Amino acid sequence: MTVSQETLDEIALSRAEYEAIVDRLGREPGPLELGLFGALWSEHCGYKHTKALLRTLPSSSERILVAPGAENAGVIDLGDGLAIAMKVESHNHPSAVEPFEGAATGVGGIIRDIFAMGARPIALLNSLRFGQPSDARTRYLLNGVIGGISSYGNCIGIPDVGGEIFFSDTYKGNPLVNAMCVGLIENGKMASASAREPGDLLLLVGADTGRDGIHGASGLASRTFEEQAEMRSAVQVGNPFLEKVLIEACIEALDLPGVVGLQDCGAAGITSAAIEMAERSVMGLQLFVDRVPRREEGMTPYEVMLSESQERMLLAVTAGTESEVFDLFDKWDLDATVIGEFEAGEDVRIFDNGMMVSSTPIITLTDAPRYEFSTPKPDWLTTLQNAELTVVPMPDTTSA
Repeated sequence: MTVSQETLDEIALSRAEYEAIVDRLGREPGPLELGLFGALWSEHCGYKHTKALLRTLPSSSERILVAPGAENAGVIDLGDGLAIAMKVESHNHPSAVEPFEGAATGVGGIIRDIFAMGARPIALLNSLRFGQPSDARTRYLLNGVIGGISSYGNCIGIPDVGGEIFFSDTYKGNPLVNAMCVGLIENGKMASASAREPGDLLLLVGADTGRDGIHGASGLASRTFEEQAEMRSAVQVGNPFLEKVLIEACIEALDLPGVVGLQDCGAAGITSAAIEMAERSVMGLQLFVDRVPRREEGMTPYEVMLSESQERMLLAVTAGTESEVFDLFDKWDLDATVIGEFEAGEDVRIFDNGMMVSSTPIITLTDAPRYEFSTPKPDWLTTLQNAELTVVPMPDTTSA
């Protein structure tokens, strides 16, 4: 049965995109599958409007050890056996809805991307855009965003070493909040967000899963600011003290021979993290949602898969070595649980209490549509570029 427009709006899919999903699957998607597509085909996860633009940026150099988009972060050779991992990411709409938590969890997510590479996070930076500071709401957003960025970094012990703020009416209704993290790593010790062979186990470690952040990747960014009050539950709540422990535990875990991959649970939660790991591994995946530790009663598979609860990581672990991994995380007072297994094949199969609730080709989920816009050059820009600079009067620099 064709879904309603209201349902599609909730997950930020257009009617044309829904019809494309039906065409690719050869059938109507189930409710859980529709949620997966909404998350993975969102702008945040799929870059469907921006990937073509990003590919125009320079991305090749003999110093690049991990190229942009290949893993959780890019890595550049510093020389002397050292490299830096770096990643910048936006948290615009969450920060407009709930500025403190939106900005704080943006910082937390970017830090996890760095230590998922095996690098130790050493510095944070930011680039911010707001409306005019004379506006009361702008001041509210400004104070909340700066408070969230500084609070998370201070609690976790990673300094903010640089940043910039620009004010313009352009950003009155839509602030831009870009966070960056830099980490240090020895050459040859980069971790990958992938499994090694079929039979490898998928472990979840860190915070329990709640209902916070559901539709954060898809629905939140599609809402208008007038609707933002009802969307506060779609903004995640961070725990920097838990993340500080998670950093140390995960970096130590990467020294274990049985740990072959590490992935951050960020936007779209387990959905994005697990399916991206399977795609990188060129394998299928079984996921057992009933095994995911939860902090709220009555959560459905849909809610578990799309939750964006913070401070969670996925590990790919060689079968038979998981007890050593459990012992390590137990030492750090962290819970680790096997929630899946990589397998030969091309599908992600999701089970709940022994019943398969979804089976979907991974490439269909991750191959989001691409949109390219042909924007004509504005006349004012052409006029300005053709202006004769010699007729521009020089400023009078003499003192009165």
